[in-house]
Amino acid sequence: MNALSRAALLSLYALAIAALFVSLPWGAGPVLQNIAKITIAIHVIELLIWFKHVKAYNGPLWSSILLTLLFGLLHWLPIAKRQAS
Repeated sequence: MNALSRAALLSLYALAIAALFVSLPWGAGPVLQNIAKITIAIHVIELLIWFKHVKAYNGPLWSSILLTLLFGLLHWLPIAKRQAS
């Protein structure tokens, strides 16, 4: 399920970026871009609130920040669960 959700988010971002260069059917471009902006804004808020879990990632901090901005709780929640156990 996690992989499917990550793929859906990446598809959203890809379509939002593609809409800058090509016209998507049914005028979906601006809608997808707005959804992508809101999603990233929510992920920024998550990053600020749950930074203690983001920095506990087994890898570079910049990588964990980027993954949180892209995937939000799909990235930091498994880290939080590992810390709790």
